[in-house]
Amino acid sequence: MNLNSQVIVTSNIEETLTQLEALRTHERIVKIVEEERAFSVEDAKQVIAKAYMASEEMTVIVLAAKVFSPIVQNKLLKIIEEPPKNKAFILLTQSKATILDTIKSRLPITVLSEQNSQEALGLEMEALSLQSVYDFTQTHKRTPAKEMVVIVERIAKEAMFSQKFDLDERTLKLFSECYEALDMGSPPQFVLNALLLKLLARKKR
Repeated sequence: MNLNSQVIVTSNIEETLTQLEALRTHERIVKIVEEERAFSVEDAKQVIAKAYMASEEMTVIVLAAKVFSPIVQNKLLKIIEEPPKNKAFILLTQSKATILDTIKSRLPITVLSEQNSQEALGLEMEALSLQSVYDFTQTHKRTPAKEMVVIVERIAKEAMFSQKFDLDERTLKLFSECYEALDMGSPPQFVLNALLLKLLARKKR
């Protein structure tokens, strides 16, 4: 995944937005999100207006919705074909089938598999142990902070979903402290190791 113009097909729009944010370096990201309904013509007009706003920095405009109607896609086609200076467009949607051939021919399509995303984490929270903590931190000893933010969020979601941990208020606060530590420049491997060891201590026996 990158911040170039593309279509991303995803079953979890919110998580994919977080992953895109984590990839940001010098770019500015503008998000227009309609998770509960189809992307409207008014939304498209808003995109076009933002696209033609002059900017010296690279601006990535992220359009997210369950469905983009043919009318909306045709309205966006011109700026996708000839993007204004320093603009890139990323469309997030849940269905590849609804994307018009004219859009497909101009933008690369990335299909994110929820199952592959789970496998990519490489850590079974329900079987967390000292050995798996060590192995996982070694695997990610060179992972940059922006990618580690996404990993920490995945760990938080899977820990809560597994119901194998005693997650009191203090432990839940730990996750937000990890984000802050990464943002302030703490070594990503240190933050990851500390998080997993504290979670291991809260694992139900």
